[in-house]
Amino acid sequence: MNNKFSRFRLVLWLCGFYLLMGALLRFVLWFAFGTKAGIHASELGTIIPLGALNDSIQATYLLAPLSIYTALLPNRLYVSRWNRRLLQAGFALTLLALLYLGPVEYFFFEEFNSRFNIVATDYLIFPHEVFNDIWTAYPVGRTLTLVALATLGLLWLTRGLVVGTQAQTDYPRHRWLLGTVHLLASAVLIVSVNTNSFIPGNDRVENQLAINGHSQFFEALRTSEIDYHAYYRSLKPEDSLQILRKELASLGGVPDAAHADRIDRRFSGNASGLGKLNVIVVMEESLGAEFSASLGGKKDLTPHLDAYGKEGIWFTHMYAQGTRTVRGLEAISSSFPPIPTVSIVRRPNNGNISTWGKVMRESGYSTTFLYGGYGYFDNMNAFFESNGYEVVDRTAIPKARFENIWGVSDEDLFDAALIHFDEKAKSGKPFFAQIMTTSNHKPFTFRAGIPGIPENGGGREAGVRYADFALDYFLKEAHKHPWFANTVFVVVADHGARVYGKSQIPIRSYEIPCLIWAPGIVKPAAIDELASQIDLAPTVLGLLGLPYQAPFFGRDVLADTPNPPIMLFSHNHDIGLYNGERLIVLGMQRQVWNYRYDRAADKLTEASPDPKLEQLAVAYYQTASDLFRDHHYD
Repeated sequence: MNNKFSRFRLVLWLCGFYLLMGALLRFVLWFAFGTKAGIHASELGTIIPLGALNDSIQATYLLAPLSIYTALLPNRLYVSRWNRRLLQAGFALTLLALLYLGPVEYFFFEEFNSRFNIVATDYLIFPHEVFNDIWTAYPVGRTLTLVALATLGLLWLTRGLVVGTQAQTDYPRHRWLLGTVHLLASAVLIVSVNTNSFIPGNDRVENQLAINGHSQFFEALRTSEIDYHAYYRSLKPEDSLQILRKELASLGGVPDAAHADRIDRRFSGNASGLGKLNVIVVMEESLGAEFSASLGGKKDLTPHLDAYGKEGIWFTHMYAQGTRTVRGLEAISSSFPPIPTVSIVRRPNNGNISTWGKVMRESGYSTTFLYGGYGYFDNMNAFFESNGYEVVDRTAIPKARFENIWGVSDEDLFDAALIHFDEKAKSGKPFFAQIMTTSNHKPFTFRAGIPGIPENGGGREAGVRYADFALDYFLKEAHKHPWFANTVFVVVADHGARVYGKSQIPIRSYEIPCLIWAPGIVKPAAIDELASQIDLAPTVLGLLGLPYQAPFFGRDVLADTPNPPIMLFSHNHDIGLYNGERLIVLGMQRQVWNYRYDRAADKLTEASPDPKLEQLAVAYYQTASDLFRDHHYD
């Protein structure tokens, strides 16, 4: 390098190394996951160059502080011993971080089929559970050892990069020029280029391979709780509200005419309903439909649940709203859409809103949320307590057969629930409870002695088998209690196991099992109509025949309605509406995509714009955001 610019050789070396690491990681991710998604080797000719552009933009940002430091430091300080030590330490830590983040991105992609996204930023808020889970489930020790050895090797090979600061000749104008150019380039990119602007097209996995994971992470941090109107397609608030009020009015109930700025509907009740029976909602962790043979799963991993499905109301096309537990809790508890980007379970000012529990309390029920883990995780305790529920979590379960970092086993949770329900039954009041399980989650560890389920290392399949085993245990044990004869059980997943598929929103990945079960009370039926988690509260309330008023977004699936069903999905920053034929996806920067979905082939194809359906999609999400912001969802 020309001696006039030799100060910047460390910056240029790190830039080149960053681009090389990005290209290698893309190739590994393509080989491990892209080939399974049908991405051919020929497509690397597009993915790698576009990825290099995204990496170059991110490298410009990441290396700007070092570049400016290099440009501004006077020569007598730059060649000093302390600066040499500082640069050596910084260089070593940078290499260690870049080498370590490669495997981290690999394991994240393996779990979420995505580069770093909002899930990664969410998990940083709860380091104790997450880091312990990662240490148990992944080869962290071996990875760190290999990364440390690789870092030492690179430091030895590049030992002249930093040592050379001793013999630098100063060229102030040249270094100031390069520093200024780097600073201006960063400013221009910030203003003119969006994060990860260069992507191949509409194939979700292909796009994930091309983007820069570090950039995605910082973008997720920046937009973890954003104003809907600032980023997404919007309508005039009054138009959005009226479109949605008209849509919801067609689904049953009488709109609240006294409050035109709300979406409340009044349901008069049904004397022929089941009446004030106890209701227990079991929310199963990560239980996708792909594990159920009766729902088309290739492996028969939930034989007990499938058997119960024949005895109750079995929903064959039930969908989750998102890929996180908080999205499932949001939908089931509040019949509320998955507004971008953070669930209302995690948002400030989420107390005293309309929930299933609030409706039940107004009908004379006691209400409880039971969780096998520590409820501070994902703000669960705070959310349910501020909305009138009694909370029972790990701190209230003194004895356990087995526990890991996420909490007690499902069996222990169910035992605690049975004791709690016995106490509630003594009061003479009906009770409503939501139970959130934890066992079907990495690290997938279980107590000894369960047939067919290893204590450790069983993986996802063992987790599903155990969840099915524990659910069977709970329902059989419940049968022995007096309150069982007056109880309706609802079993539903919080979300699927992970996101599969190439589509922008992989709809098949959102399919989950759902059962309403009450032997001798609820007649068995298979419901093939599309349904969503937001429909559960209205459906069960309709089944009971209870009168109520609430601003719920869902519908009673068992009642006849003229409009097609509406499914609402979130995936990272994208949100979507699916009506059984078309999928409308709303993205940041006010983007809108139209697709047709072939359910049999699980394939999305681009479609011509449908302005009316686009407006309906906007109305759902915009109005939900506005109602929550304005405290009109109570």
